[in-house]
Amino acid sequence: MPAGAFDAMSRFPFEISFVSRPKTVSGSFHQKLVYSRRMAVLAAHVSRMIPRDARVLDVGAGDGKIDALIAAAREDLTIAGVDVLKRDGTFVPVRMFDGRTLPFADKSFDVILLVDVLHHTDDPWILLREASRVASRLVIVKDHTKNGPLAGARLSFMDYVGNAHHGVRLPHNYLSGARWNELFNALGFSVAETVRDLGLYPWPANLVFERNLHFIAALRPGDRPRLTSAC
Repeated sequence: MPAGAFDAMSRFPFEISFVSRPKTVSGSFHQKLVYSRRMAVLAAHVSRMIPRDARVLDVGAGDGKIDALIAAAREDLTIAGVDVLKRDGTFVPVRMFDGRTLPFADKSFDVILLVDVLHHTDDPWILLREASRVASRLVIVKDHTKNGPLAGARLSFMDYVGNAHHGVRLPHNYLSGARWNELFNALGFSVAETVRDLGLYPWPANLVFERNLHFIAALRPGDRPRLTSAC
């Protein structure tokens, strides 16, 4: 990794002027009863997958809360983030980017995190290709699989409740499990580990909002992928 990559991030002129939006009733409910559990569960899964002494970039970091939880459990890690939205204060340094090109050199970070980010893009190939370029060891993806009856409707509802009040873009670009595997293969990734039973929701909510809808994949970057989109 080039020397000073993280030191350079501390010199970025962060703009903290995120425009707040009124919370919906469903958004407040989600914040109180779902958000904290989800953050803790995801942080536990992800922190276990990250190799020791890694320098980590969280793409779509938001407020960096999950990164703070990971860092608390893994003091050997150094974590920073990038995002397309401005937030009022963040738990880790977050640099703005255009949502398509990561402003870092090849293999600048050991690990790239993409936690519930790719389904907010029009073409997940673009960010995955960038993650493969910038990561030297692992790309960790947490996202959804659109499998089974009413999967799209359930995922859209969860997305709206969890993200609409933050002003997050919601294109609902959910892929099937088979489509994700095609995408990973096309980009030259090898799958080091996949977790599907995450435990994000308590019973009985897990029967509706979890079964067959979520996964975490730890991916090893391979050769430089083709430049054309597979989607």
